[in-house]
Amino acid sequence: MVEPLFSVRGLKVALPDMTRKPVIGRAPLAEILKGLDFDLPSGSVTGIVGESGSGKSTLGRALVRLLEPSAGSIRFEGRDITHLPEAQLRPQRRDLQMIFQDPMSSLNPRRTIASIIAAPLKQNGLGDRLKERIAEALHRVGLPQSFASRYRHELSGGQRQRVGIARALALSPKFVLADEIVSGLDVSTQAQILTLLEKLAAEMGLTVAFISHDLSVIRRLCQQVIVMREGRIVEASATDALFDNPKETYTRDLLAAIPLPEIDADWLRPATKAPA
Repeated sequence: MVEPLFSVRGLKVALPDMTRKPVIGRAPLAEILKGLDFDLPSGSVTGIVGESGSGKSTLGRALVRLLEPSAGSIRFEGRDITHLPEAQLRPQRRDLQMIFQDPMSSLNPRRTIASIIAAPLKQNGLGDRLKERIAEALHRVGLPQSFASRYRHELSGGQRQRVGIARALALSPKFVLADEIVSGLDVSTQAQILTLLEKLAAEMGLTVAFISHDLSVIRRLCQQVIVMREGRIVEASATDALFDNPKETYTRDLLAAIPLPEIDADWLRPATKAPA
């Protein structure tokens, strides 16, 4: 049996509710995650799916410790990182990387692509052979070395997302959080990015948490799925089992909402010649 890379038990996250903030004083806390239990097997790609406001992005940020849990535990490779101080967490961060949804906001417009990829390398003591490492990172995601001197505005949406992937994988992490990374791309570019991520996950032995609202994308990429609603896990199972035999009504509703193309029967009939 594959040992889990992450083991999560009773995870809760509470954040300030700014809609209820008084004129004077702090905003009251609202519980976003309400006691989650799950494992992420090493080397797996797990889909985290749910409607807007279900807590899936909050869960992802808690896993990489961008948010502090209010209760429960997060164990990474058997080590409890739930409330690890930043000084002790810093060496762990190179193994916990994130690909952001919008590369236009996550890539610095004033830095070249080379500088963007170099930043995490320098911060983690990998500043030697920097030009070679940057070229390797670009090659890994299918971009030529000449892109190193470009800026984000000189790239297409798909190319910018490839740079985001290159930056996340430059440190050879063990875990990658991919948060809605194809939602802003056209269909053909989505397919290319998903194929790339699938290939890299297999080649590098990555454990990936893939957050999406699109179940068709989840089925394409993931081996297991966690379905969330209102801060709770509704259902979790292997991908094929979930799509073939969903247990919960909410999951069935999500599956029924997957858009399918409607084919006009007239399209399939041979064209008739116009009368002379």
